[in-house]
Amino acid sequence: MLLKIANGTIVDPRNHPTRYVGDLWVLGGTIIPPPQIKQQPDQIIDASGMIVMPGGVDMHAHIAGPKVNYARKLRPERQRLQPRVAQGLQRSGTAGVTPTTFTTGYLYAGLGYTTVFDAAVPALGARHAHEEFHDTPAIDKGCFILAGNNTYAMKLIQERRPEELTSYLGWLLQATYGYALKVVNPGGVENWKLGWAHQTVLDSVVEGYGITPRDIIQQISGAADRLQLPHPMHLHCNQLGLPGNWQTTLQTMQALEGSRAHLTHIQFHSYGGEPDDQSTFCSRVPDLVAYVNDHPNLSIDVGHVVFGHTTSMTGDGPLGNYLHQVTGNKWFNSETECEAGCGIVPIVYREKSTVHALQWAIGVEWYLLMQDPWRIAMSTDHPNGGSFTAYPEMIAVLMDLAYRKEVLARLPEAIRGKSCIHDLDRVYSFEEIAIITRAAPAKLLGLPNKGHLGWGADGDITIYQPQANIKSMFEAPRYVIKSGAVIINHGEYVREYFGKTIHVQPTFQTDFLQEFTPWFANNYSLSLANYPVTSDYLPHGTIPVKCG
Repeated sequence: MLLKIANGTIVDPRNHPTRYVGDLWVLGGTIIPPPQIKQQPDQIIDASGMIVMPGGVDMHAHIAGPKVNYARKLRPERQRLQPRVAQGLQRSGTAGVTPTTFTTGYLYAGLGYTTVFDAAVPALGARHAHEEFHDTPAIDKGCFILAGNNTYAMKLIQERRPEELTSYLGWLLQATYGYALKVVNPGGVENWKLGWAHQTVLDSVVEGYGITPRDIIQQISGAADRLQLPHPMHLHCNQLGLPGNWQTTLQTMQALEGSRAHLTHIQFHSYGGEPDDQSTFCSRVPDLVAYVNDHPNLSIDVGHVVFGHTTSMTGDGPLGNYLHQVTGNKWFNSETECEAGCGIVPIVYREKSTVHALQWAIGVEWYLLMQDPWRIAMSTDHPNGGSFTAYPEMIAVLMDLAYRKEVLARLPEAIRGKSCIHDLDRVYSFEEIAIITRAAPAKLLGLPNKGHLGWGADGDITIYQPQANIKSMFEAPRYVIKSGAVIINHGEYVREYFGKTIHVQPTFQTDFLQEFTPWFANNYSLSLANYPVTSDYLPHGTIPVKCG
């Protein structure tokens, strides 16, 4: 089908620094040049006066796999609460802070998002994650595979065998149809599972291996570079959420020594203060952002906090236990054999809490102090900092200074002096919003056909009707187009669509399998033949991305 979007105000910062009025043509799911031979489109959308952007790209969320189902089971009381879901073609599903698969896809598309990545899937849980992707409509999706506490990876790091480590991690991505390597609290989860140190810092010893988190970070980031993965190591630093953790975060950045890395939910790693004295809790964003601004090998997403109910859902098992202790809320913990941990705790972020207000402010500081919007992506670390459905709220905070001041006026006065948020008057433009929600995540992920509207890009397009109320504008796109087909019109689903799975195709040596195969048989509870994901788990098709 040939689609023409006519006379729209096109915001496409990857190809044009400023917005312009023009037409877009889409054929067979791909944006094409204007046809040279006069041809009548099958459909014309008159976008006069409307803002036309690429479909949104969320590079860090938790939407599939065992942990998400654990969270749903832990909080049945929140599943009955249903936020606005676009009407039309949809199947049954509940919402709450961890919506079901169908609702997740509909809610994302209802905000104009067309591509989403789950940020933490153990290899052993990859089949489960892909089964849930199968049932998630409207969006393309992919997943990052946990590697920072993987027993065999740590064994190879201990034995100083970088080439075998590279081959093993490449095979792991291939076997799981994964997209990137995720490192969570490197070595810290393993230490806690063994009953040792609760707080593992950069140069702590990982018990039983004689290596440190520094070794794990350097070796896995090096392996990602050797595999030439389109997205570098995706790093969840040690000591997430603890006062004073900014020093560990800075030391981790320095330890990378110029290697590419993406530091995720950076807000949770930017805290000053003393662990045992809540009154000292403060922001250290200026110190960290200065380092990131000066080091182009680093990129970040924010993981900002949104006030209200949510659920902490993390591969960082010790953090889950810590949150359970400080909140007194119910708690779930799981261990994935030889690979990872998991902690799930209900959370309520309150405006009147000085700590929670500071967490909110710290996230906003990152957006406002980061000089290069191409190295920062919008995220709530859904659902850890809050639901992705709050993205329109955060866009309003960034674009509307009066609204930001209105929110600040409701927060405790005690955050003044602990954060520089009150001194910042930067306001984001439509172009900058398009960068941090679309163009930058796609570029940081290494997706050449996502996040822009140039010729050859995927026909994933969102069209907004400008409004004085920025939040309302981004909550309800006028049209959402997926792969060249209109799936939402005036907030109503008019066509059902199931997106494809995005994965990498790494090149690696297979010699390591001679040693790994008997090791696997001795350490796992299933056979190696049943470990890799098979193609029948991806019935909607895939988008393979080459490395290098």
